[in-house]
Amino acid sequence: MGQQHAWYEKQFESFERSLNGDSRTPVHKLRRSAITHFLSRGFPTTQEEEWRFTNVQPIASRTFIPSIGRPEARLTAGDIDRLAFPAVNRVVFVNGHVVPELSSTRLPQGVFAGSLAVARRNHASVIDRYLGASVRGTESAFTALNTSFLQDGLFVHVPDGVELEEPIVAVFIAAGASGGFAAHPRNLFVLDERASATVTEVYVTFGTSDYLTNAVTEVDLSPGARLEHHKVQSESRDAFHVGFTHVRQKTSSVFHSTSVTLGGSLVRNELISVLSGEWCECTMNGLSVGSGTQLLDNHTTIDHATPNGRSWEVYKAILDGSSKGIFNGKIFVRKDAQKTDAKQTNKTLLLSDSATIDTKPQLEIFADDVKCTHGATVGQLDEQQIFYLRSRGIGVDQARDLLTTAFGLEVIERVKNPSLRSYMERILRQRLHEERVRTAQ
Repeated sequence: MGQQHAWYEKQFESFERSLNGDSRTPVHKLRRSAITHFLSRGFPTTQEEEWRFTNVQPIASRTFIPSIGRPEARLTAGDIDRLAFPAVNRVVFVNGHVVPELSSTRLPQGVFAGSLAVARRNHASVIDRYLGASVRGTESAFTALNTSFLQDGLFVHVPDGVELEEPIVAVFIAAGASGGFAAHPRNLFVLDERASATVTEVYVTFGTSDYLTNAVTEVDLSPGARLEHHKVQSESRDAFHVGFTHVRQKTSSVFHSTSVTLGGSLVRNELISVLSGEWCECTMNGLSVGSGTQLLDNHTTIDHATPNGRSWEVYKAILDGSSKGIFNGKIFVRKDAQKTDAKQTNKTLLLSDSATIDTKPQLEIFADDVKCTHGATVGQLDEQQIFYLRSRGIGVDQARDLLTTAFGLEVIERVKNPSLRSYMERILRQRLHEERVRTAQ
Protein backbone atom coordinates (compact mmCIF):
# COMPACT_ATOMS: atom_id res chain seq x y z
CA MET A 1 0.00 0.00 0.00
CA GLY A 2 1.40 3.41 -0.96
CA GLN A 3 1.88 6.36 1.34
CA GLN A 4 -1.22 8.07 -0.04
CA HIS A 5 -3.42 5.03 0.54
CA ALA A 6 -2.08 4.67 4.07
CA TRP A 7 -2.98 8.30 4.75
CA TYR A 8 -6.59 7.77 3.59
CA GLU A 9 -6.86 4.58 5.62
CA LYS A 10 -5.71 6.49 8.70
CA GLN A 11 -8.27 9.22 8.03
CA PHE A 12 -11.02 6.63 7.75
CA GLU A 13 -9.98 4.94 10.99
CA SER A 14 -10.08 8.30 12.76
CA PHE A 15 -13.52 9.01 11.26
CA GLU A 16 -14.75 5.58 12.28
CA ARG A 17 -13.72 6.14 15.90
CA SER A 18 -15.85 9.29 15.98
CA LEU A 19 -19.03 7.44 14.93
CA ASN A 20 -19.72 5.60 18.20
CA GLY A 21 -22.89 3.50 17.75
CA ASP A 22 -23.24 4.53 14.11
CA SER A 23 -20.37 2.22 13.23
CA ARG A 24 -22.74 -0.76 13.67
CA THR A 25 -25.41 0.44 11.20
CA PRO A 26 -26.07 -0.73 7.60
CA VAL A 27 -24.75 2.63 6.37
CA HIS A 28 -21.39 1.93 7.93
CA LYS A 29 -21.17 -1.41 6.16
CA LEU A 30 -21.50 0.64 2.97
CA ARG A 31 -18.72 2.94 4.17
CA ARG A 32 -16.44 0.01 4.97
CA SER A 33 -16.96 -1.57 1.55
CA ALA A 34 -16.24 1.76 -0.17
CA ILE A 35 -12.96 2.47 1.61
CA THR A 36 -11.83 -1.08 0.83
CA HIS A 37 -12.54 -0.41 -2.85
CA PHE A 38 -10.65 2.88 -2.78
CA LEU A 39 -7.61 1.39 -1.09
CA SER A 40 -7.49 -1.39 -3.67
CA ARG A 41 -7.88 0.85 -6.73
CA GLY A 42 -6.76 4.37 -5.90
CA PHE A 43 -7.33 7.40 -8.10
CA PRO A 44 -7.92 7.00 -11.84
CA THR A 45 -5.23 7.85 -14.38
CA THR A 46 -5.35 9.03 -17.97
CA GLN A 47 -4.64 5.43 -18.99
CA GLU A 48 -8.29 4.68 -18.21
CA GLU A 49 -10.72 5.38 -21.05
CA GLU A 50 -13.24 7.27 -18.91
CA TRP A 51 -10.52 9.60 -17.61
CA ARG A 52 -8.13 9.91 -20.54
CA PHE A 53 -8.81 13.62 -21.07
CA THR A 54 -8.92 14.51 -17.36
CA ASN A 55 -5.77 14.26 -15.30
CA VAL A 56 -6.80 14.23 -11.62
CA GLN A 57 -3.22 14.40 -10.37
CA PRO A 58 -3.80 17.92 -8.94
CA ILE A 59 -6.33 16.25 -6.60
CA ALA A 60 -4.56 12.92 -6.12
CA SER A 61 -1.27 14.59 -5.18
CA ARG A 62 -2.93 16.48 -2.33
CA THR A 63 -4.22 15.23 1.00
CA PHE A 64 -7.57 16.95 1.48
CA ILE A 65 -8.67 16.36 5.06
CA PRO A 66 -12.30 15.12 5.24
CA SER A 67 -14.63 17.63 6.88
CA ILE A 68 -15.98 15.86 9.97
CA GLY A 69 -18.59 17.93 11.79
CA ARG A 70 -19.67 21.46 10.99
CA PRO A 71 -16.90 24.09 11.12
CA GLU A 72 -17.29 27.58 12.53
CA ALA A 73 -18.46 29.95 9.81
CA ARG A 74 -19.85 33.40 10.50
CA LEU A 75 -22.69 33.36 8.03
CA THR A 76 -26.01 35.18 8.14
CA ALA A 77 -29.26 34.85 6.23
CA GLY A 78 -28.19 37.90 4.24
CA ASP A 79 -24.99 36.14 3.20
CA ILE A 80 -27.03 33.20 1.96
CA ASP A 81 -29.30 35.49 -0.04
CA ARG A 82 -26.26 36.94 -1.78
CA LEU A 83 -24.78 33.52 -2.50
CA ALA A 84 -27.99 31.90 -3.75
CA PHE A 85 -31.49 33.01 -4.66
CA PRO A 86 -34.09 33.34 -1.87
CA ALA A 87 -36.41 30.36 -1.52
CA VAL A 88 -39.23 29.29 0.80
CA ASN A 89 -37.66 25.85 1.19
CA ARG A 90 -33.94 26.25 1.68
CA VAL A 91 -31.51 23.87 3.39
CA VAL A 92 -28.01 25.23 4.03
CA PHE A 93 -24.88 23.11 4.41
CA VAL A 94 -21.39 24.27 5.35
CA ASN A 95 -18.59 21.95 4.24
CA GLY A 96 -21.14 19.19 3.77
CA HIS A 97 -22.95 19.55 7.13
CA VAL A 98 -26.38 21.06 7.71
CA VAL A 99 -26.75 24.45 9.44
CA PRO A 100 -30.26 24.40 10.97
CA GLU A 101 -30.32 28.09 11.97
CA LEU A 102 -29.83 29.12 8.33
CA SER A 103 -32.32 26.59 6.95
CA SER A 104 -36.07 26.94 6.66
CA THR A 105 -38.80 24.87 5.02
CA ARG A 106 -42.59 25.03 4.72
CA LEU A 107 -43.67 21.70 3.33
CA PRO A 108 -46.95 19.74 3.11
CA GLN A 109 -47.54 17.01 5.64
CA GLY A 110 -45.62 13.86 4.87
CA VAL A 111 -42.94 15.61 2.79
CA PHE A 112 -39.38 15.76 4.09
CA ALA A 113 -36.57 17.97 2.79
CA GLY A 114 -33.60 18.38 5.07
CA SER A 115 -30.53 16.82 6.58
CA LEU A 116 -29.79 13.20 5.67
CA ALA A 117 -28.08 12.75 9.03
CA VAL A 118 -31.21 13.90 10.87
CA ALA A 119 -33.55 11.90 8.63
CA ARG A 120 -31.70 8.66 9.30
CA ARG A 121 -33.33 8.64 12.74
CA ASN A 122 -36.93 9.16 11.58
CA HIS A 123 -36.96 7.92 7.98
CA ALA A 124 -34.68 4.92 8.37
CA SER A 125 -36.89 2.55 6.34
CA VAL A 126 -36.78 4.76 3.24
CA ILE A 127 -33.10 5.62 3.59
CA ASP A 128 -32.00 2.04 4.23
CA ARG A 129 -33.89 0.97 1.12
CA TYR A 130 -32.55 3.59 -1.29
CA LEU A 131 -29.24 4.90 0.03
CA GLY A 132 -26.49 3.08 -1.83
CA ALA A 133 -28.94 1.24 -4.08
CA SER A 134 -27.54 3.00 -7.17
CA VAL A 135 -24.18 4.33 -5.97
CA ARG A 136 -22.29 1.88 -3.78
CA GLY A 137 -18.90 3.53 -3.92
CA THR A 138 -17.38 1.19 -6.48
CA GLU A 139 -17.97 3.43 -9.52
CA SER A 140 -14.79 5.50 -9.11
CA ALA A 141 -12.30 6.68 -6.52
CA PHE A 142 -14.46 9.73 -5.89
CA THR A 143 -17.73 7.90 -5.23
CA ALA A 144 -15.67 5.56 -3.03
CA LEU A 145 -14.36 8.46 -0.94
CA ASN A 146 -17.78 10.09 -0.77
CA THR A 147 -19.32 6.84 0.47
CA SER A 148 -16.45 6.16 2.86
CA PHE A 149 -16.95 9.50 4.64
CA LEU A 150 -20.73 9.61 4.22
CA GLN A 151 -22.35 11.71 6.95
CA ASP A 152 -24.75 14.36 5.72
CA GLY A 153 -26.41 15.88 2.68
CA LEU A 154 -29.89 16.68 1.39
CA PHE A 155 -32.60 14.06 1.79
CA VAL A 156 -35.89 14.63 -0.03
CA HIS A 157 -38.88 12.31 0.20
CA VAL A 158 -42.17 13.18 -1.51
CA PRO A 159 -45.00 10.68 -0.92
CA ASP A 160 -47.59 9.40 -3.42
CA GLY A 161 -49.47 12.00 -5.40
CA VAL A 162 -47.98 15.10 -3.73
CA GLU A 163 -47.04 17.92 -6.10
CA LEU A 164 -44.73 20.49 -4.54
CA GLU A 165 -45.30 23.98 -5.88
CA GLU A 166 -42.31 25.66 -4.21
CA PRO A 167 -38.80 24.48 -5.16
CA ILE A 168 -36.43 22.93 -2.65
CA VAL A 169 -33.00 24.57 -2.66
CA ALA A 170 -29.90 23.05 -1.08
CA VAL A 171 -27.06 25.56 -0.68
CA PHE A 172 -23.67 23.88 -0.23
CA ILE A 173 -21.14 26.40 1.05
CA ALA A 174 -17.41 25.82 1.29
CA ALA A 175 -16.21 28.06 4.11
CA GLY A 176 -13.33 28.46 6.52
CA ALA A 177 -10.26 30.48 7.29
CA SER A 178 -8.07 28.07 5.35
CA GLY A 179 -8.53 25.47 2.67
CA GLY A 180 -7.10 22.00 2.34
CA PHE A 181 -10.31 20.21 3.33
CA ALA A 182 -12.71 17.93 1.47
CA ALA A 183 -16.50 18.08 1.74
CA HIS A 184 -18.35 14.88 0.81
CA PRO A 185 -22.08 15.74 0.70
CA ARG A 186 -24.35 12.77 -0.03
CA ASN A 187 -27.83 13.54 -1.37
CA LEU A 188 -30.81 11.23 -1.74
CA PHE A 189 -34.07 12.17 -3.50
CA VAL A 190 -36.98 9.72 -3.44
CA LEU A 191 -40.23 10.57 -5.20
CA ASP A 192 -43.08 8.11 -4.78
CA GLU A 193 -45.79 7.40 -7.39
CA ARG A 194 -47.10 10.49 -9.24
CA ALA A 195 -45.16 12.82 -6.94
CA SER A 196 -43.67 16.01 -8.36
CA ALA A 197 -40.91 18.35 -7.16
CA THR A 198 -38.20 20.82 -8.17
CA VAL A 199 -34.87 20.40 -6.38
CA THR A 200 -31.82 22.61 -6.87
CA GLU A 201 -28.27 22.09 -5.67
CA VAL A 202 -26.20 25.29 -5.43
CA TYR A 203 -22.45 25.06 -4.72
CA VAL A 204 -20.71 28.28 -3.66
CA THR A 205 -17.68 29.54 -1.73
CA PHE A 206 -17.41 31.84 1.30
CA GLY A 207 -14.02 32.93 2.58
CA THR A 208 -11.90 30.04 1.32
CA SER A 209 -10.55 28.82 -2.00
CA ASP A 210 -8.32 25.74 -2.07
CA TYR A 211 -10.49 22.71 -1.25
CA LEU A 212 -12.34 19.73 -2.74
CA THR A 213 -16.07 19.28 -3.06
CA ASN A 214 -16.90 15.64 -3.80
CA ALA A 215 -20.68 15.31 -4.07
CA VAL A 216 -22.90 12.32 -4.85
CA THR A 217 -26.65 12.46 -5.54
CA GLU A 218 -28.93 9.44 -5.85
CA VAL A 219 -32.42 9.86 -7.34
CA ASP A 220 -35.22 7.28 -7.40
CA LEU A 221 -38.38 8.12 -9.35
CA SER A 222 -41.39 5.84 -8.89
CA PRO A 223 -43.99 5.36 -11.67
CA GLY A 224 -45.43 8.67 -12.81
CA ALA A 225 -43.07 10.79 -10.68
CA ARG A 226 -41.66 14.05 -12.06
CA LEU A 227 -38.46 15.76 -10.94
CA GLU A 228 -36.97 18.99 -12.21
CA HIS A 229 -33.40 18.90 -10.95
CA HIS A 230 -30.82 21.65 -11.22
CA LYS A 231 -27.18 21.95 -10.24
CA VAL A 232 -25.43 25.32 -10.15
CA GLN A 233 -21.70 25.29 -9.42
CA SER A 234 -20.11 28.72 -8.95
CA GLU A 235 -17.36 27.93 -6.48
CA SER A 236 -13.90 29.47 -6.17
CA ARG A 237 -11.76 29.32 -9.29
CA ASP A 238 -9.07 27.61 -7.16
CA ALA A 239 -11.38 24.86 -5.91
CA PHE A 240 -11.81 21.29 -7.14
CA HIS A 241 -15.27 19.87 -7.71
CA VAL A 242 -16.28 16.31 -8.56
CA GLY A 243 -19.97 15.46 -8.79
CA PHE A 244 -21.74 12.19 -9.52
CA THR A 245 -25.52 11.94 -9.99
CA HIS A 246 -27.38 8.70 -10.66
CA VAL A 247 -31.08 8.62 -11.54
CA ARG A 248 -33.30 5.56 -11.67
CA GLN A 249 -36.52 6.14 -13.60
CA LYS A 250 -39.51 3.86 -13.44
CA THR A 251 -42.58 3.66 -15.70
CA SER A 252 -43.85 7.03 -17.06
CA SER A 253 -41.51 9.06 -14.85
CA VAL A 254 -40.04 12.37 -16.02
CA PHE A 255 -36.58 13.70 -15.20
CA HIS A 256 -35.53 17.18 -16.29
CA SER A 257 -31.97 18.29 -15.49
CA THR A 258 -30.05 21.54 -15.90
CA SER A 259 -26.37 21.83 -14.98
CA VAL A 260 -24.53 25.17 -14.91
CA THR A 261 -20.77 25.11 -14.22
CA LEU A 262 -18.97 28.42 -13.71
CA GLY A 263 -16.25 27.93 -11.06
CA GLY A 264 -13.54 25.50 -10.15
CA SER A 265 -10.00 24.79 -11.26
CA LEU A 266 -10.74 21.16 -12.15
CA VAL A 267 -14.39 20.13 -12.40
CA ARG A 268 -15.86 16.75 -13.27
CA ASN A 269 -19.64 16.31 -13.48
CA GLU A 270 -21.06 12.87 -14.21
CA LEU A 271 -24.79 12.38 -14.73
CA ILE A 272 -26.40 8.99 -15.38
CA SER A 273 -30.08 8.23 -15.88
CA VAL A 274 -31.40 4.70 -16.34
CA LEU A 275 -34.86 4.55 -17.94
CA SER A 276 -35.89 1.24 -16.42
CA GLY A 277 -39.62 1.52 -17.14
CA GLU A 278 -41.67 2.16 -20.27
CA TRP A 279 -42.75 5.65 -21.39
CA CYS A 280 -40.06 7.48 -19.45
CA GLU A 281 -38.85 10.96 -20.42
CA CYS A 282 -35.38 12.32 -19.70
CA THR A 283 -34.01 15.79 -20.49
CA MET A 284 -30.42 16.84 -19.80
CA ASN A 285 -29.30 20.43 -20.39
CA GLY A 286 -25.86 21.74 -19.47
CA LEU A 287 -23.75 24.89 -19.72
CA SER A 288 -20.09 25.33 -18.78
CA VAL A 289 -18.18 28.62 -18.84
CA GLY A 290 -14.40 28.38 -18.60
CA SER A 291 -11.44 30.75 -18.75
CA GLY A 292 -7.85 30.92 -17.58
CA THR A 293 -6.62 27.36 -17.10
CA GLN A 294 -9.92 25.83 -15.93
CA LEU A 295 -10.67 22.22 -16.87
CA LEU A 296 -14.41 21.48 -17.09
CA ASP A 297 -15.41 17.87 -17.75
CA ASN A 298 -19.00 16.73 -18.32
CA HIS A 299 -19.84 13.05 -18.70
CA THR A 300 -23.46 12.02 -19.29
CA THR A 301 -25.18 8.68 -19.82
CA ILE A 302 -28.80 8.04 -20.80
CA ASP A 303 -29.57 4.34 -20.64
CA HIS A 304 -32.76 3.36 -22.49
CA ALA A 305 -33.40 -0.07 -20.98
CA THR A 306 -37.12 -0.37 -21.87
CA PRO A 307 -39.39 0.51 -24.82
CA ASN A 308 -41.05 3.83 -25.69
CA GLY A 309 -38.57 6.06 -23.90
CA ARG A 310 -37.76 9.60 -24.99
CA SER A 311 -34.69 11.68 -24.22
CA TRP A 312 -33.34 15.06 -25.22
CA GLU A 313 -29.89 16.38 -24.40
CA VAL A 314 -28.24 19.75 -25.09
CA TYR A 315 -24.84 20.54 -23.57
CA LYS A 316 -22.96 23.76 -24.33
CA ALA A 317 -19.61 25.25 -23.36
CA ILE A 318 -18.15 28.76 -23.60
CA LEU A 319 -14.36 28.58 -23.34
CA ASP A 320 -11.86 31.44 -23.18
CA GLY A 321 -8.18 31.82 -22.27
CA SER A 322 -6.40 28.48 -22.08
CA SER A 323 -9.36 26.64 -20.59
CA LYS A 324 -10.24 23.12 -21.60
CA GLY A 325 -13.65 21.53 -21.95
CA ILE A 326 -14.56 17.86 -22.15
CA PHE A 327 -17.89 16.36 -23.14
CA ASN A 328 -18.59 12.66 -23.30
CA GLY A 329 -22.27 11.92 -23.85
CA LYS A 330 -23.42 8.33 -24.12
CA ILE A 331 -26.82 7.08 -25.17
CA PHE A 332 -27.47 3.36 -24.81
CA VAL A 333 -30.51 1.77 -26.45
CA ARG A 334 -30.87 -1.77 -25.17
CA LYS A 335 -32.13 -4.69 -27.24
CA ASP A 336 -35.66 -4.54 -25.84
CA ALA A 337 -35.93 -0.72 -25.93
CA GLN A 338 -37.92 -0.49 -29.16
CA LYS A 339 -39.64 2.79 -30.12
CA THR A 340 -36.93 4.83 -28.40
CA ASP A 341 -36.64 8.48 -29.45
CA ALA A 342 -33.31 10.05 -28.41
CA LYS A 343 -31.63 13.30 -29.47
CA GLN A 344 -28.26 14.62 -28.32
CA THR A 345 -26.47 17.87 -29.19
CA ASN A 346 -23.16 19.30 -28.01
CA LYS A 347 -22.09 22.84 -28.99
CA THR A 348 -18.92 24.67 -27.98
CA LEU A 349 -18.01 28.32 -28.44
CA LEU A 350 -14.26 29.00 -28.39
CA LEU A 351 -13.43 32.62 -27.60
CA SER A 352 -9.65 32.29 -27.89
CA ASP A 353 -7.14 30.37 -29.96
CA SER A 354 -5.78 28.67 -26.82
CA ALA A 355 -9.09 27.23 -25.58
CA THR A 356 -9.77 23.57 -26.45
CA ILE A 357 -12.59 21.03 -26.31
CA ASP A 358 -12.56 17.23 -26.49
CA THR A 359 -16.05 16.12 -27.43
CA LYS A 360 -17.26 12.56 -27.85
CA PRO A 361 -20.98 12.03 -28.44
CA GLN A 362 -21.78 8.31 -28.46
CA LEU A 363 -24.74 6.22 -29.59
CA GLU A 364 -24.84 2.49 -28.90
CA ILE A 365 -28.03 1.03 -30.35
CA PHE A 366 -29.03 -2.60 -30.02
CA ALA A 367 -32.69 -2.20 -31.08
CA ASP A 368 -33.90 -1.78 -34.66
CA ASP A 369 -37.07 0.36 -34.34
CA VAL A 370 -35.71 3.64 -32.97
CA LYS A 371 -35.20 7.32 -33.83
CA CYS A 372 -31.82 8.49 -32.55
CA THR A 373 -29.61 11.43 -33.53
CA HIS A 374 -26.49 13.02 -32.15
CA GLY A 375 -24.03 15.69 -33.19
CA ALA A 376 -21.32 18.08 -32.05
CA THR A 377 -20.23 21.50 -33.31
CA VAL A 378 -17.23 23.59 -32.33
CA GLY A 379 -16.68 27.15 -33.53
CA GLN A 380 -16.06 30.79 -32.83
CA LEU A 381 -18.36 33.77 -32.90
CA ASP A 382 -19.94 34.33 -36.29
CA GLU A 383 -18.25 37.31 -37.93
CA GLN A 384 -21.29 37.95 -40.09
CA GLN A 385 -23.48 38.27 -37.00
CA ILE A 386 -20.94 40.63 -35.44
CA PHE A 387 -20.89 42.68 -38.65
CA TYR A 388 -24.70 42.83 -38.67
CA LEU A 389 -24.83 44.11 -35.09
CA ARG A 390 -22.08 46.65 -35.77
CA SER A 391 -24.02 47.89 -38.79
CA ARG A 392 -26.83 48.70 -36.34
CA GLY A 393 -24.54 50.93 -34.29
CA ILE A 394 -23.43 48.37 -31.70
CA GLY A 395 -19.75 48.33 -30.75
CA VAL A 396 -17.64 45.27 -31.45
CA ASP A 397 -17.18 44.37 -27.76
CA GLN A 398 -20.86 44.77 -27.03
CA ALA A 399 -21.73 42.70 -30.10
CA ARG A 400 -19.46 39.89 -28.92
CA ASP A 401 -21.02 40.08 -25.45
CA LEU A 402 -24.54 39.88 -26.84
CA LEU A 403 -23.77 36.83 -28.96
CA THR A 404 -21.87 35.04 -26.20
CA THR A 405 -24.61 35.63 -23.64
CA ALA A 406 -27.32 34.54 -26.08
CA PHE A 407 -25.40 31.32 -26.73
CA GLY A 408 -25.47 30.47 -23.02
CA LEU A 409 -29.00 31.65 -22.36
CA GLU A 410 -30.37 29.05 -24.78
CA VAL A 411 -29.73 26.47 -22.05
CA ILE A 412 -30.94 28.57 -19.12
CA GLU A 413 -34.18 29.53 -20.86
CA ARG A 414 -35.25 25.88 -20.66
CA VAL A 415 -35.54 26.12 -16.85
CA LYS A 416 -39.22 26.18 -15.94
CA ASN A 417 -39.10 27.87 -12.52
CA PRO A 418 -38.94 31.66 -13.12
CA SER A 419 -37.01 32.61 -9.96
CA LEU A 420 -34.40 29.95 -10.59
CA ARG A 421 -34.16 30.88 -14.27
CA SER A 422 -33.63 34.53 -13.31
CA TYR A 423 -30.91 33.54 -10.81
CA MET A 424 -29.05 31.45 -13.38
CA GLU A 425 -29.25 34.25 -15.93
CA ARG A 426 -27.90 36.76 -13.40
CA ILE A 427 -24.88 34.70 -12.39
CA LEU A 428 -24.11 33.86 -16.03
CA ARG A 429 -24.08 37.55 -16.96
CA GLN A 430 -21.98 38.31 -13.87
CA ARG A 431 -19.48 35.57 -14.73
CA LEU A 432 -19.10 36.78 -18.32
CA HIS A 433 -18.76 40.39 -17.14
CA GLU A 434 -16.02 39.47 -14.65
CA GLU A 435 -14.11 37.70 -17.40
CA ARG A 436 -14.39 40.71 -19.72
CA VAL A 437 -13.02 42.98 -17.01
CA ARG A 438 -10.15 40.59 -16.25
CA THR A 439 -9.24 40.28 -19.93
CA ALA A 440 -9.29 44.06 -20.39
CA GLN A 441 -6.84 44.65 -17.55
